[in-house]
Parts: sequence; C-alpha cells; structure tokens
Amino acid sequence: MVGIIMGSDSDLPIMQEAIDVLESFDIQVEVDIVSAHRTPEKLVDYATNAHKRGVKVIVAGAGGAAHLPGMVASMSPLPIIGVPVKSRNSIDGWDSVLSILQMPGGVPVATVALDGAKNAGILAAQIIGASDTCVLDKIIAYKEGLKLKVEKASERVKK
Repeated sequence: MVGIIMGSDSDLPIMQEAIDVLESFDIQVEVDIVSAHRTPEKLVDYATNAHKRGVKVIVAGAGGAAHLPGMVASMSPLPIIGVPVKSRNSIDGWDSVLSILQMPGGVPVATVALDGAKNAGILAAQIIGASDTCVLDKIIAYKEGLKLKVEKASERVKK
C-alpha cells in the first residue's frame, strides 16, 4: 500500500495523478489531508504509524513552505517521496521545490519535479516492485509501452 498525503485539498488535482498511476498498477492507496502546520498532531500520528498499517511508501505533496514531506521523513521509517506543488501563495513553486529538496543529511526525501505527482506514483510503484514481482512486471510493461509510443511517434515524423 502507498500512502498519499497532501497539505490541503487544493493539492488534490495534482496528487490525483499519483493516485491514478498507482491504481493503474493495482497498488492500493490510502489518501488523506495531513497539514504540517494546521494539524501537527495528525502529522505525528500518520508519520509514526503508517508502517504499522502496511504502508510501504509515502508520497507527500505540499505547496508554499512545503514542510510536510520533510516532517514525515523525520519521523517515519518508510521511503518518502515529496511532490512540490505550485500553490496560489507560491513563489513560482520554487519555495516548495527548495523546501522539499534541501533536506539535511540523515533525513532523505526523494523529490520529483514541481507538480510531478505522476512521477512520484511511478517511483513509489518501482520501490514496491523491487520486492514484488507482480508490480515489477507491470512496471516493465509500462516502460515498454512508453518505448512503443516513442517509436510510433518517430515513425510518423519520418513519413
């Protein structure tokens, strides 16, 4: 199972891409709003207990100051993937990117591109696929599909 959390429901349109890709690989997801600043007690509970519920990877999306992924990473033994979200109060998204990217040594957060929830979902699936051959086979097929799309596009351009 993959936990997908975000700081606000306004992040859901971006984070939906991670949900969709994980569901396409038949990976169970749990989705919740967990604000680092407005619900700190919920954040602590989520970060310290997710692994006990069977969560294997957490994808955390946040905009603005974007403390959610790093705070979760500071308390959870699970791999954390941070999705910087360009929010309406954002400084072109750079505040979110740098807040998630610039973690201190010992507290890693894998960080994808601004609004890159799809890649976060794929990365979470790949992490799970490292120990689950069924998911691994789906990742291999997905990557083959990407290759075929490029090859077909190349053929169209050459004509």
